[in-house]
Amino acid sequence: MRLRLRCGMAPRTPVVLGLVLLAAVAAAAFHFWSARPQTVHAPEPVGEEVAAAGAEPEALRSGAPDPVPRPVGGEPSSARGDSGGSGQIVVDVSGKVHRPGVRRLPMGSRVADALEAAGGVRAGTDLTGLNRARVLTDGEQVIVGLPPGPPFAATAGGGTGGGGQAGAPGGPGPTTPLSLNTATAEQLETLPGVGPVLARHMIDYRTENNGFRSVDELRQVNGIGDRRFADLQPLVRP
Repeated sequence: MRLRLRCGMAPRTPVVLGLVLLAAVAAAAFHFWSARPQTVHAPEPVGEEVAAAGAEPEALRSGAPDPVPRPVGGEPSSARGDSGGSGQIVVDVSGKVHRPGVRRLPMGSRVADALEAAGGVRAGTDLTGLNRARVLTDGEQVIVGLPPGPPFAATAGGGTGGGGQAGAPGGPGPTTPLSLNTATAEQLETLPGVGPVLARHMIDYRTENNGFRSVDELRQVNGIGDRRFADLQPLVRP
């Protein structure tokens, strides 16, 4: 009582001061508690991962295309050729070579390749008149070591290097041109550079065009170029 009267304070003043002090302490404590650092955890993408995991089998079930690019491989062997091997030809090499016989060569091979496949030409063989740069065709026969004079007579005999007479009965002689309009496929195959395939093309052209009217029409047959036409021109007639 003496303190109150001496300081001149009202009786309720200490109570009010105590409440204000208590409120200040509470506000300071709240501010300190709310300002302290807190650990914040990022939300786990559980829903997205589950959805992504379920999307792949759903795409497979729906027949959606594979998003991963596949390497481009070669075509199957059945698309590249038949049992005979598309991209290959079969030729018969005979005459003065070390290993005469039927040889299988890549498409686009030349006479020189056929000679090499047959073991090479025998020593002393005259290759005059043999165009070793000529491109071969399937079913063709290459005869080595024959004189360049009568190539038709040599090939007509189908021999192995020596001069022979015409092999087919009733076939043309060494100086008799072969008729393009009456010759059979077998007779056409006796011509130099003509195999079964080319002989069939010649007969097909003859059938479709009512025969050959001139030897120059050979240029229009599939498989006969300028070089082959030059070889055939003196050996045939319409």
